[in-house]
Amino acid sequence: MSSIKIIPFGGVRENGKNMYVVEVDDEIYVLDCGLQYPENDLLGIDAVIPDFSYLIENKEKVVGVFLTHGHADAIGALPYLLEEIPVPVFGTELTIELAKLATSEYAESKKFKDFHIIDEFSEIDFGKNVISFFRTTHTIPDSVGIVVSTPEGKIVYTGDFKFDHSAIPMYRTDFARLAEIGRGDVLALLSDSSNAENPRLLVSEKEVAEDVYDTLRYWEGRIIVAGVASNLQRIQQILDAAHRTERKVLLNGRDVNEIINIAIRLGKIDLPDKDLFIKPHQFKKLAPNQLLVLETGRMGEPIKSVQKMATGRNRLINIGEDDLVYITTTPSTALETELAKTEDMVYRAGGTIKTISDNVAASGHGGPNDLQLMLNLLKPTYFIPVQGEYRTLAAHADLANDVGIPYKNIFITGRGDVLEYDGQRMHMAKSVEAQNIMVDGIGVGDIGNIVLRDRRILSEDGVFIAVATINRRTRKIVSKPQVTSRGFVYVRESRDLLNESARIVEEVIEKNLVDNDFEWSKLKQDIRDQLSRYLFEQTKRRPVILPVIMETSQRRK
Repeated sequence: MSSIKIIPFGGVRENGKNMYVVEVDDEIYVLDCGLQYPENDLLGIDAVIPDFSYLIENKEKVVGVFLTHGHADAIGALPYLLEEIPVPVFGTELTIELAKLATSEYAESKKFKDFHIIDEFSEIDFGKNVISFFRTTHTIPDSVGIVVSTPEGKIVYTGDFKFDHSAIPMYRTDFARLAEIGRGDVLALLSDSSNAENPRLLVSEKEVAEDVYDTLRYWEGRIIVAGVASNLQRIQQILDAAHRTERKVLLNGRDVNEIINIAIRLGKIDLPDKDLFIKPHQFKKLAPNQLLVLETGRMGEPIKSVQKMATGRNRLINIGEDDLVYITTTPSTALETELAKTEDMVYRAGGTIKTISDNVAASGHGGPNDLQLMLNLLKPTYFIPVQGEYRTLAAHADLANDVGIPYKNIFITGRGDVLEYDGQRMHMAKSVEAQNIMVDGIGVGDIGNIVLRDRRILSEDGVFIAVATINRRTRKIVSKPQVTSRGFVYVRESRDLLNESARIVEEVIEKNLVDNDFEWSKLKQDIRDQLSRYLFEQTKRRPVILPVIMETSQRRK
């Protein structure tokens, strides 16, 4: 009898950062390895990745990483994992090419070469366990779900999916394969929950393509389309619409050129005209009604890039009169406020803004009907909703119960929770460490809550600095305290506050100098305490206080 554990390291009770571990006896299979773009309160953080501590401790058991598709929420953390555990990586052709692109941009993983291309017909036999795949529909070609076949039954992970019965062959779900998997013994299903509580009926991508075309053909000025670089289905629709409306396309974004070139080379994007793209130096020669700018920013949300255009901070393009900004991505909940600010900026600049969600309900994730159809096709004994915040996981749990899965067989997990199957039942076991790991520049995991707290305080209340020089041997102050601030108060209008603060610092230093048990740490802490109390009384704010006390051994003359 095999011992089976299922451990989510991300993607549960949060959006993005998908990574799930299936451990069968002494073999560990990693399903996806994604990152999450930071919320607004994570000041200065570039990305958030899963905690690899458990995998590093058990690195000899890790068989490989199996990827469902090429978006950042599925492959973005791969370079950081491969730095620690250089194990084989399996994915479809496009997914592997995008994974190679991601690893090549990170110094510690750029030499990694152990990639393996699979398709929906591949089966990888690891002895007791077999890994196989099935084609799914998402906003990027070559998306697959993963099946881990064990002696105790199949564990199925859907990845991101929806059902679109009018999808073109490249994006079409293999329903026959899903039915075949469901005829076997599906022990557990991990299924996408992103749209579980969305009451709107999603339209087909064929209808979305027509709406994109209608939006473009009726606009007579310049069009700036904001989208995600790796949403290749949307990019294909934009290129087709640009060609039909006789516009040339300027690609403006950090990743979009490389991603589109990869997709064209692999035949995943059909370029309607070989002269469709123009170079940056050519776009000023075109009339506004002949130009479409495709702005993608980073692989995450393009909203920040639009804001720069609207406020005149983009090096190439600024939004002006008669410009249309067309947002073709559905922003996450965390960015809805940011989108509202962006709309205001665009209108202030003289432009007009439309979003794809104004007319159609478009998403790469299935709605409630799709989720229940997946459950009915696969008929799992146990169900683990993944890929969503708690409310969407709970909504998906209710949908599963409606199709006949009892609540006792449904597990809403958190990061690091361990689900264990003992041959009789699936149950919750001891959890493992699974913190959020912050990526800041080249630093990985060196930013913690204390640093983030200081950054938040600095952003809200500023910094207050007190500088003085002392002579401990003579127990005197050599240079009287000087105080200054940044981001706290306007210095010219706060002379009395600064003078009183300097007096408080001087008084604290003198008291510490006459103390026989003089300690640097105590002196600095006393300064912080006294200044913090006084500044809060006067301003009701608490800046970061930095005492800088220097020592000299020279006698004063």
